[in-house]
Amino acid sequence: MGRTARLLGDVRNDSAAERALIQLSGVEKVYQSGRLEYRALRGVDLAIARGDLAAIVGPSGSGKSTLLNIMTGIDRPTAGQVVVGGERLDEMSEEELAVWRGENVGIVFQFFQLMPTLTALENAMLPLDFGPHQPLSERREIASSNLERVGLGDKGDHLPMELSGGEQQRVAIARALARAPEILIADEPTGNLDTDTARQILELLTSLNRQGTTVVYVSHDTGLAAEAHRVVTLCDGRVIDTGD
Repeated sequence: MGRTARLLGDVRNDSAAERALIQLSGVEKVYQSGRLEYRALRGVDLAIARGDLAAIVGPSGSGKSTLLNIMTGIDRPTAGQVVVGGERLDEMSEEELAVWRGENVGIVFQFFQLMPTLTALENAMLPLDFGPHQPLSERREIASSNLERVGLGDKGDHLPMELSGGEQQRVAIARALARAPEILIADEPTGNLDTDTARQILELLTSLNRQGTTVVYVSHDTGLAAEAHRVVTLCDGRVIDTGD
């Protein structure tokens, strides 16, 4: 079965699932190390609607980052279905997942993950450099436009070490927007920032959401999480509140 034909499958008859952009059904994730097993996710059912701004909260070790990794295809579920944009991620090959991820999802990490020897503009261009061929002038124009969107239009020639933490995170967001993804996934995007800067980053994510991007982010700050349309709460690998 081709990846474009992998639609909702068993969950298709569920009207809520049909409306969802991201649909997890009975998702489990078990990590093994020798004879030891760690159950990170335990039968998660969750739907994220197109256009949602959703925060995921929970204590350390509750499965928040694992949940995001499952949504982006970085990690595979041990059991259950993962449907994003009508496609079954749990049935894709690694190569198919890499292509799908590049076309559909932007990912933002807590520690920025910028290339230290590249300028802000060059970092923002990276997904375009590894995507379908485009002239350099077009790639530079797209990256420059995204730096403008995140408020760093005048910092394109700066190296990461010449930027503040908040500015580096903005560059990371500009990089995540390079291929105009429908979904932006952010794992603790404010966790390494002071309170004021964290709120500015959240305001940026909120602005991107108003422009049509579906945003899902993990936050340990309940105040910042409360700014989302909905707050999904995890505990011991289970969703205990969907925030609906």
